[in-house]
Amino acid sequence: MKLSTRGHYGLKAMYDLALHYGEGPVPISEIAQRQMISEPYLEQLFSALRKAGLIKSVRGAQGGYLLNRLPEEITVGEIVRVLEGPIAPVECVLENVKEACDQADACISRIVWSKVRDALNEVMDSITLRDMVEEANRNQSQNLMYYI
Repeated sequence: MKLSTRGHYGLKAMYDLALHYGEGPVPISEIAQRQMISEPYLEQLFSALRKAGLIKSVRGAQGGYLLNRLPEEITVGEIVRVLEGPIAPVECVLENVKEACDQADACISRIVWSKVRDALNEVMDSITLRDMVEEANRNQSQNLMYYI
């Protein structure tokens, strides 16, 4: 399974909002510059994240974007699913999808891919934006540069 830039860049942008949580609205231009993402592309990602209720926008001269919930309440899995759709290594084990082929009941590899899907979801759902910020802070205190 390989994530597209939607999931990768969206996670970077959400991490940026978590880093600045509690400081007020963050202008999209600042996020784009810090995370090296084009502003028009970031606007597309934020539109999906806003519709999903993960972020909110504030208009005006001091406007920008804010997390709509606490950083510890937003998981990597939630962000990735909003931007990428269901997480699965192969199509036949996508959640909420009827049998993708007529051999699904007898397919031994489907069992493997189901376990991989479940493990991916479990890991991504166990990591919050707060966890990412804390990890970055630990690495910074050890003089390590940490990029996502």
